[in-house]
Amino acid sequence: MQEYVIIVAGGSGSRMKSNIPKQFIAVNGLPILMHTINAFKSYSSNIFINVVLPKEQLTSWKELCMEYGFETDHQLVVGGETRFDSVKNGLGHISGEEGLVAVHDGVRPVISTEIIKNSFTTALISGTAVTAVAMKDSLRQISAEGKNTALDRSSYRLVQTPQTFRLDWMRTAFSQSYQPTFTDCASVLESAGYSIHLIEGAYENIKITTPEDLRWAEIYLIKNT
Repeated sequence: MQEYVIIVAGGSGSRMKSNIPKQFIAVNGLPILMHTINAFKSYSSNIFINVVLPKEQLTSWKELCMEYGFETDHQLVVGGETRFDSVKNGLGHISGEEGLVAVHDGVRPVISTEIIKNSFTTALISGTAVTAVAMKDSLRQISAEGKNTALDRSSYRLVQTPQTFRLDWMRTAFSQSYQPTFTDCASVLESAGYSIHLIEGAYENIKITTPEDLRWAEIYLIKNT
């Protein structure tokens, strides 16, 4: 079955305290987004890669690809107002009738081939595969009155990407109207009535948001080069 990935990269870099969009910041010799694309190329040379970027960043990305001699064998898609809209735009550029689609954050460059493979394998069997890790820290819930109570952390998971689904299920789910509760693709598929299957992620599969994340990602990328 044909495999696709929609890499969503719409960050601004504000929390990174950078004027450069965070997906364009160079780490270990390459912009973060290029590391992410390379991870999926390493998984399979037959995967179709769709990169979703804000319209105003397309020219900068093309210039970076030329500067780094990076192959432009991926399809560029203009992002939308929300993540939901961006993923929907990415889906609109997939012409096949059947397949599996992974959605991945452009700023999660330390994603292993093993996780990508498990994501597609699980989605082929179950229809959905959402990467997640167990929580390390204790949890407390704060009520509207300001009181707080302990929660059982074993009942919770931190969700990562990739999140992989059957293409036809994704098209059905993303035909819904946007809701503020759609924080990721899993919430969209769940709202459409599909069961979500979790697969094991990795703590190093971080989403680069802050300067501290950038330093950790550089360590992991150097280690795996």
